[in-house]
Formats: sequence, structure tokens, C-alpha cells
Amino acid sequence: MPTITIEGVPLHYRDEGRGLPVLLFHAFPLNGDAYAKQVKALSGRYRFIIPDVRGFGQSGMGEGPTEMSRIAQDALALLDALKVESAVVGGVSMGGYASMALLREDAGRVRGLVLVDTQATADDEAGRARRETSAQEALREGPEASVRALLPKLVAEGPDSEVGREVAALIRTATPGGIAAAQRGMALRPDSKDILARYAGPALVVVGEKDPVTPLEKAKQIADLISGARLEVIPDAAHLTNLEQPEKFNAVLDSFLSSL
Repeated sequence: MPTITIEGVPLHYRDEGRGLPVLLFHAFPLNGDAYAKQVKALSGRYRFIIPDVRGFGQSGMGEGPTEMSRIAQDALALLDALKVESAVVGGVSMGGYASMALLREDAGRVRGLVLVDTQATADDEAGRARRETSAQEALREGPEASVRALLPKLVAEGPDSEVGREVAALIRTATPGGIAAAQRGMALRPDSKDILARYAGPALVVVGEKDPVTPLEKAKQIADLISGARLEVIPDAAHLTNLEQPEKFNAVLDSFLSSL
């Protein structure tokens, strides 16, 4: 797997397929392998560029919180290194926050936007406090704290299902420091309603029918902010639609990308 070093931090990424470039950010606290089923099904038509966010997968750690703007800047540097002028940009959950941060950093690089099981609003004070508690738990207990706290909310079929075990395995690859830094970075993210309202390009908004973390009303808020956005609800999925219902998700993604 190729690596790019940014400000002394080695960042791993996948660059697979051919055609329209599609930059995808993974959900918290997973890694780029979470998109394996999308790459396998669709890389014959699209070029997938999938970074492991700092502290996740095979990427190194930076200093301080992993802010969404930092993830976006890393991705823009990666696109520069790959000589990709513009790409469809998207992500699931935290990956959606990073996508909105990239849109804020350089909207001219965004050919299309794919926001999956995410939200446009910033954390309130209580939400920031919960993230700090989770960060401290991760530093004490490692990724098992995230498996215990998050997994029941992430997949509709539950922790003991096949997809539940798959997600647990992805979480367990994360470092305690990476989890804590990302929680603290997400707590610092700004409200993104302003940047979405100004975005004039094509957009796909996807949400799991049973998502308890960022439910349908959050997806509708995003879709209402972007003129002409497509909203798709994936049945029998909670917060990780691309992993839970890959065939349905792939069909929706392929339909959107082929329209571009």
C-alpha cells in the first residue's frame, strides 16, 4: 500500500481503479479497508483514492487533535501528489465531516459530494463532553472501549452478526491515541451549514433507515441545504450503510457517479 509523508507523518492510502477520481474518507474509528466492497464492485469504472486518516489503519500520528481541516489538508496534498486536479469527495460519518472540511478548504477541487450517515451541525457542549470522555476511555482501555460503546449503534444487525464482527475487527486496528485525537478533532469541527448552502455542485446524501447516530432528519437537513441534492435512504442499515448493505449502497453510488 503506497505512502505519502506530510509534515513528517507517513499516511497510507489506496489508489485503485480507473476513470472518474473518487476520494473517500472512512468513518470513525475504522480505516480505509471499510470501502473494500465498493472498490471491488466499482473500480472498473472509477478510480478510488482512499486515505487512512492519521492514527488509523497504517497511517502515523500527528500532534494534538486530528481536526477535520487537517484531514482535508492531508487529502488535498495527496491529490496534489497524484496530480489529480479534482475528484468526487465523500465519506461516511467522520468521513462526511472531513468531506465538508475539504469543501471549505478548496471547493474548486470538488467535482461532486457524497455525504453518508453524517450531519452538518457542530457538537453542542454536551456532545463535546461525551467525546472527551470517550477519548480518555480510549487512552485507558484501547479500542475495546470503542467496540463496547459504539458497535451496538453502528450496525442494525447487532455486534454478533457477520457485519458486526467485521466492524469490530476494523475498530480493533485503531490506536488508542488515534481514537482520542479524532474524538477531540471532531469536537472542534465547525458548523458546516454555511458551506453546504453555498455549494452549487452535484451531491448525493445517503442515510441508513435505522441510523440512531445521525438519523434521517439529519440527512434531510443536509439535502435541503444543497440545491438539487439526491437523498437516498438505505433499508435495513444503521450508521455504516456501505458495510451493512453494500449492494444497495453500491447501486446508489454507481448511479450518482455515472450521472457525472
